[in-house]
Amino acid sequence: MILKLISLYADSIEDRNDLYQEILFNAWKSIQSFQGKSKFSTWLYQVALNTILTFNRKSKKPISYHDTMEDLIVSVPPQTDKKEDIQRLYQAIRQLSETDRVIITLHLEGYDHPEIADILGITSNYIGVKLYRIKNQLQALLKQI
Repeated sequence: MILKLISLYADSIEDRNDLYQEILFNAWKSIQSFQGKSKFSTWLYQVALNTILTFNRKSKKPISYHDTMEDLIVSVPPQTDKKEDIQRLYQAIRQLSETDRVIITLHLEGYDHPEIADILGITSNYIGVKLYRIKNQLQALLKQI
């Protein structure tokens, strides 16, 4: 999970290695803050996401996204092969705002609305509304690509 998330946000191997170490360090440092109110993976995802966003702000590098998640299933008309569908989806996701990218990434990772809300510190209802709007926006973007 951590490696997949890092690959979405880091360009170079050095940045990926630095982020991985930083995430593990931050998780180790703050393990006592895990209260068991949510899944451990939800808590770890939140630590990883906060670490990545902080790392990118400190380094003042723009966040970039890569087409490396081969196991992503895309519901696009069968006019192209799976790899092209994945590339088109990532191209469309990169056009979303940072918040929308985070929400759709968590959704595609299999997190449900309450877990996403927990990670981002917003309400579950808001997540439902945002996901509906994001999916509509992605459909429109995929038609243009």
